[in-house]
Amino acid sequence: TGYRTAALSSNPAVHGLIDSAPRLFGLPLLVNLPAFGIVAFITWLLMLRLARRWAVPAALAAAVVVIAVTGGLGDLPGTPLAPVFTWTNPTFDVTAMVAIGLPLYLVTMTGQNIPGVAVLGSFGYRAPLGAALVWSGVSTVGTAAAGGYTINLAAISAALAAGPSAHPDPDRRWIAGVSTGICYLALGPLSGVVAAVSAAAPPGLIAAIAGVALIGAFAQAANTALADTAHREAGALTFLVAASGMSFGGISAAFWALVAGGIYLLVMRLGAHRTS
Repeated sequence: TGYRTAALSSNPAVHGLIDSAPRLFGLPLLVNLPAFGIVAFITWLLMLRLARRWAVPAALAAAVVVIAVTGGLGDLPGTPLAPVFTWTNPTFDVTAMVAIGLPLYLVTMTGQNIPGVAVLGSFGYRAPLGAALVWSGVSTVGTAAAGGYTINLAAISAALAAGPSAHPDPDRRWIAGVSTGICYLALGPLSGVVAAVSAAAPPGLIAAIAGVALIGAFAQAANTALADTAHREAGALTFLVAASGMSFGGISAAFWALVAGGIYLLVMRLGAHRTS
C-alpha cells in the first residue's frame, strides 16, 4: 500500500521530497569547508561549462587531490585495503528479527523504497512494484550470509539516474542505471580504498560532494513543486518536513514528509469539494 501511495502521490509532494535531497546530503557543509569545499565547488562549476557530465567526478577527484596534498592520505599505505571474504552462518533468532530486522525493514521501506518509487514516478517512470519487491527480497536473502545488506529501490541514486541530467531522452536514461551498476561492481573490490579515503576526508566532505551532485535534480524538482500556485504549499511543506530530519516511531523523515504533503492536499481538496 505504501508503494502505491507513493507512486500515485501528487507531483508537488513528491518533488518537495526530492527538493530536500541536497539539504539532507550535506550541501550546506560546503560553507564549513572553506579549503576543500571551495576547490571542489570551483572544479564542479568549471566542468559544468566544459564537460557537464563529468562535473561531479571531477569535483570528487579534486577533493581527493587536495586531501592527498595536505597529507590526509599519509596513513593509507599502512591500512589493509584488500577485501576479505568472511562467511557468516545464518541462524534463526526471533529476538534479532524483532529488535533488528523489523526496525531495519521499516527504515528501508520509509527511507529508500517509498521515496525511490516516488522519485521514479516524478520523472514519469512506473516501476514494476511486484517484481522489484520480489527481486530485492530474494537478493537480500541470498547475499545475507556473505555480508550483504538490504537491497532496495534507491532514492538518491534514482534522482541522479532518472532525471534529465542523465540523458535528455527519457528512453535513454537506462544507460545511467546500468553504468551505475557496473561502477558498483568495479568499486566493490576497492571498497577498502574507498573507505580509507572517505575516512581521511574532513567530516562532511563526501556528503557535500553528494549534495553538489544533486543540485540539478533539486533545481528541476523545485521548479515543478513550486510552479503550480494551487499546490505550492504542499511542495514547500513536504520539503520542510523532509529537510528537518525528524524521526518518529523509528520511521525516517522521508516517509513523514510524504504523509504531511499528502494530508495537506487531502484537506485542501476536501475543503474545495465542500465549498463548491
